[in-house]
Amino acid sequence: MARETGRGGTSAAPRSMDVARLAGVSQKTVSRVFNNEAYVSAEVRGRVLAAAAELGYRRNNAARALASGRTRSIGVVTLGTALYGPASLLMGVERAVRDTGYALRVVNTVEGDPTGIAGAVDSLLDQGVDGIVISEPIDEGGNGEGSAVSVQVDVPVLVCGAPPPFAATRVLAAGVGADRLARTVTEHLLGLGHLTVHHLAGPQRWYAARDRLAGWRATLAAQDRREPPPAEGDWSAASGYTAGRELARDPDVTAVFAANDDMAIGLIRALTEAGRRVPDDVSVVGFDDVPVAAYVTPPLTTVSQPFDAVAQDGIKRLVHAIENPQADPLAASEPPVDLIVRASTAPPPAGRGTSAHH
Repeated sequence: MARETGRGGTSAAPRSMDVARLAGVSQKTVSRVFNNEAYVSAEVRGRVLAAAAELGYRRNNAARALASGRTRSIGVVTLGTALYGPASLLMGVERAVRDTGYALRVVNTVEGDPTGIAGAVDSLLDQGVDGIVISEPIDEGGNGEGSAVSVQVDVPVLVCGAPPPFAATRVLAAGVGADRLARTVTEHLLGLGHLTVHHLAGPQRWYAARDRLAGWRATLAAQDRREPPPAEGDWSAASGYTAGRELARDPDVTAVFAANDDMAIGLIRALTEAGRRVPDDVSVVGFDDVPVAAYVTPPLTTVSQPFDAVAQDGIKRLVHAIENPQADPLAASEPPVDLIVRASTAPPPAGRGTSAHH
């Protein structure tokens, strides 16, 4: 189908009526397809999308914003870091938002800035976003109780991780199962016969680190096991190495759960240098399943975080809250736990097994 031309011979931008004509449907059906509404068959949806692709049709979001009072944009507040977890989650959110047809606006915060989240949220509200995602928040007050965000938020908010307290029309949570993953890891080590499990925690300003600590602690308590004092790192392999040198001096250490894979890799290096073999003398489990985890020596047992699944589910629920402000929120889905058992875990050394209680 040839495009209409305007004055000067230039091609006029295709309109929804052109797509409807080519696809043999009504303009309302075209609108339903591009708004991801229900009651459109897969065959009709395919025809509309094929016609739009052939014509080079793009929705006029500016006009739609004027008509609906919405900008069709979602703002994301994320910690400016290259750490694997936050970076992977941000990539998942970007893909999920793009699939909805909303525009994405990202504001980075800096760890240690006491006004970081509030300032970022305020900036996004000034830009007129329809919803906000807060990715991997940290406690900016550092008091262990969570610091309130002093911004009145009049759009729905999705928090990936434990939410800081603030006022919003609707707050949704996604990816809050880190404690469940930590319980699975700890149960794996106890199930191998270890008397207890030591924990190399992440920095406690991070809600994610607190969740992992809580899951480890709850599992030991549920099985009536001794709780060793946790060490604390900063997510880096260097901090794992430092903690590993201390743990290597304790002959009672036979199992360690590190709150991320980088710290676990540094820990293994320190144990090996001290003559503590992994996993013959000490079993080590990480968290995240970074790409290199399968290729270190020994390959690292870890638990995988379902970043894409969390982002897809969370953004679907956020868009529903934006477009259906009076409706009940969609229920969150709970992705399965993916424990990846490799060669860094084994039963404890002979003669150091456990009974049902210790």
